[in-house]
Amino acid sequence: MMTNGVVHANLFGIKDWVTPYKIAVLVLLNEMGRTGEGAVSLVERRKLNQLLLPLLQGPDITLSKLYKLIEESCPQLANSVQIRIKLMAEGELKDMEQFFDDLSDSFSGTEPEVHKTSVIGLFLRHMILAYSKLSFSQVFKLYTALQQYFQNGEKKTVEDADMDREDGEKQMEKEELDVSVREEEVSCSGPLSQKQAEFFLSQQAALLKNDETKALTPASLQKELNNLLKFNPDFAEAHYLSYLNNLRVQDVFSSTHSLLHYFDRLILTGAEGKSNGEEGYGRSLRYAALNLAALHCRFGHYQQAELALQEAIRIAQESNDHVCLQHCLSWLYVLGQKRADSYVLLEHSVKKAVHFGLPRAFAGKTANKLMDALKDSDLLHWKHSLSELIDISIAQKTAIWRLYGRSTMALQQAQMLLSMNSLESLNAGVQQNNTESFAVALCHLAELHAEQGCFAAAGEVLKHLKDRFPPNSQHAQLWMLCDQKIQFDRAMNDGKFHLADSLVTGITALNGIEGVYRKAVVLQAQNQMTEAHKLLQKLLTYCQKLKNTEMVISVLLSVAELYWRSSSPTIAMPVLLEALALSKEYRLQYLASETVLNLAYAQLILGIPEQALTLLHMAIEPILADGAVLDKGRAMFLVSKCQVASAASYDPVKKAEALEAAIQNLSEAKNYFAQVDCRERIRDVAYFQARLYHALGKTQERNHCAMIFRQLHQELPAHGVPLINHL
Repeated sequence: MMTNGVVHANLFGIKDWVTPYKIAVLVLLNEMGRTGEGAVSLVERRKLNQLLLPLLQGPDITLSKLYKLIEESCPQLANSVQIRIKLMAEGELKDMEQFFDDLSDSFSGTEPEVHKTSVIGLFLRHMILAYSKLSFSQVFKLYTALQQYFQNGEKKTVEDADMDREDGEKQMEKEELDVSVREEEVSCSGPLSQKQAEFFLSQQAALLKNDETKALTPASLQKELNNLLKFNPDFAEAHYLSYLNNLRVQDVFSSTHSLLHYFDRLILTGAEGKSNGEEGYGRSLRYAALNLAALHCRFGHYQQAELALQEAIRIAQESNDHVCLQHCLSWLYVLGQKRADSYVLLEHSVKKAVHFGLPRAFAGKTANKLMDALKDSDLLHWKHSLSELIDISIAQKTAIWRLYGRSTMALQQAQMLLSMNSLESLNAGVQQNNTESFAVALCHLAELHAEQGCFAAAGEVLKHLKDRFPPNSQHAQLWMLCDQKIQFDRAMNDGKFHLADSLVTGITALNGIEGVYRKAVVLQAQNQMTEAHKLLQKLLTYCQKLKNTEMVISVLLSVAELYWRSSSPTIAMPVLLEALALSKEYRLQYLASETVLNLAYAQLILGIPEQALTLLHMAIEPILADGAVLDKGRAMFLVSKCQVASAASYDPVKKAEALEAAIQNLSEAKNYFAQVDCRERIRDVAYFQARLYHALGKTQERNHCAMIFRQLHQELPAHGVPLINHL
């Protein structure tokens, strides 16, 4: 059968066939052999040799594109190739016949131009053999296709020449030199040979994994995969790439269909059972069920995922495959997160990991012990140059340092990951910087910059993330959630609660727990205390069941704030002590410092400012060292309040000194609040400063602060909460 001048057959029956593009490549090889050593410089010959392999492996490209590639390496040879192809296409059929007859001379003589077993020699022999098997009608159709191929190339060359006259000469991009697969190239090609198909699949798979923006669009890639599968439905790798491609567009039906077909074809072709006998067949079945469970879990089909996982566990137990069982146990924990026994499954998983020598982590360990545990696995990763695992480990360390409240160390780890070059050699010169680890590190960077008031820098990082990970890519949800959280915090700082409330819907769609928590924060800011309390209590119960300790502590702090804003500080004390106990137990230093800050504020409200100041000295150092700018401002504002409250019983001279110190701390707090544009808290500071300046008799400074307060108060009307009850 003939399609676009291509004689094709079963993909595994004939490994190569003749196309007009391959005839052009044969002309290039023939001209290289005919050209003497002196006619082509050593640099040009080296460039030509580097160009040959992608030309032989890649899909068919247009003739004009081929001319450009050859001209970049050797302009003289490009002119010779163009003349030879023109003479053949504008001549007669016998010219093409004579050309193939002359190809055999490349192997003749005592010192042949091409060795039979070399890459070029094998390509020439495949082409000669494929051409010799053609019937006369097929040869005629091939020659007609060559003429059409030449005419299309000439038209394209003329168009490019006209464009060059208008726009000037343009340098060819590096991607063109790498002969990466582009949509226009694939569309002009006929059915791919086995080698071309394997090269195409491996290249696109590497691009989907590492740099999705350079891969074909989902529609174009699926079109090419359907074309491949039309000629060979049993091509297992094509089904798997189709599965990955459908995941990009969240197509659950097509991705499930492709995944099942992949494992079916894998078993039929015997790829898994060649070396392992029946073990290969069973291995395919259990990992097929495991992958199906992971797929359903990704789309939120937890019941179907659990059924598939049970099947994988059953087959793995029959085969005594402990590694597969460990993977199943991990996924069982993920599926069981909504159940009360999920933590039991996690502990069982950790015990099994210890038994089989797998890397592990322990809840509540100090930072140095946890980093030592990670170091052991890092040694293996570096020893075997497992770059992807190295990236994952560094991203984990970034998240762990942020969990512990060490923003400087988290920033260092994130920068280390971003500055690392990949140790893994990838096709088409792709750098391994578009993985999930890279996205996680960039999201941490954006949040860290936003916490320090560098919103412009955070915006640049997010813009870079959007370029690297388009909205339809698999890791886009990471930066989407990060962007929504930063916008929410800015809206809350600016007192725009209606805008923050509108962002809650987007956050909830990406992370349900985070969305519910932030909805409660908005309700609390709007003085809807009853609704906020109900929501926080439900969220607290749910997070305690999931053992989500970090969120449990955050919810407890919000509940305590709700109590003292409702003039019930005594009820808030047990809640804060519970949060402090959890923070100490799990070594969450920053959350512990924030809890102590809230305890000090509760003691201030209860009328014991001296004890509040003592507590503040314990908590303020970590906050000033690694805390967010907003928390630094809150801490300094609270210190000022405690100083003023403690100075009530001082003699006049000492009281004046205490008030002066409080004013300095208030100025520092105002600077912190200004960095994050928190106008509501700047208003509170201005009010407090005006009162202190009035007490000291400084009329001019008092009036200045009063003017600032009045301006902000008109822009941000109060919600009926006394200033003393706002931390």
